[in-house]
Amino acid sequence: MSLENKAQSSTGLVVGLVSVSDRASGGIYEDKGIPALQEWLGKALTTPFRVETRLIPDDRASIEATLIELVDSRRCHLVLTTGGTGPARRDVTPEATLAIGTKEMPGFGEQMRQVSLHFVPTAILSRQVAVIRETPDHAALVLNLPGQPKSIKETLEGLKDADGKTVVGGIFAAVPYCIDLIGGPFSDTNPDVCTAWRPKKK
Repeated sequence: MSLENKAQSSTGLVVGLVSVSDRASGGIYEDKGIPALQEWLGKALTTPFRVETRLIPDDRASIEATLIELVDSRRCHLVLTTGGTGPARRDVTPEATLAIGTKEMPGFGEQMRQVSLHFVPTAILSRQVAVIRETPDHAALVLNLPGQPKSIKETLEGLKDADGKTVVGGIFAAVPYCIDLIGGPFSDTNPDVCTAWRPKKK
C-alpha cells in the first residue's frame, strides 16, 4: 500500500492533528507543525490511518472544543497537538488538554522532557501532558507535542547513538499498545523509524 493510499484509507487508525498558534491560525506565517506530523506518521505507520487536521489559535475554549470534537464527533483514536506548551501567558494547551481528559497519562510528558533535555536545558520549561478521553462507547489518547518540527521528531522517535542503539526512548513506541488497551484499532510501525512495543505473547 502506498503512503498516499495508506493515509487516505477509511479504515484503521484515525489521528487528529491540532496546531495551536495565534500567528499561524491568523495567516501571519505558514504552519509547520501539521505538515511535520503528517510526514512523520507517513514514514512511521505501516498500517492504515487517516488524519483530521485543525489549525486554531492559543485560546483555551477553542482548544477544548477542538479536542472534544475530534474525539467525540470525528471518532479519533489518537490526537496529537503541537504548540502552546511553554510558560508564556498564551500557552494554555496543557490546561485545555487536562480539562477534557478522564485519565491523565503523566509518563508521556516525563519522557518527552527526558528526550529534549539531551538537546536543550530549557526542556524543563516544557509542560506537555497526555490524557485519555473516554465516552460511553469510545476512547482516545491525546498527546501534547512540542511546537518545532525538529523537536516533534525527536520526542516521537527518541535518541539513538552512532551505532543505532537507543539512548533514550521516544514516546511513540508506547502509543500503539496504549490504543490497544483503550479499545482502538491495531496499528504498527516501521522499525527503522520507531518500534512499537507490545508484551510478548506467552
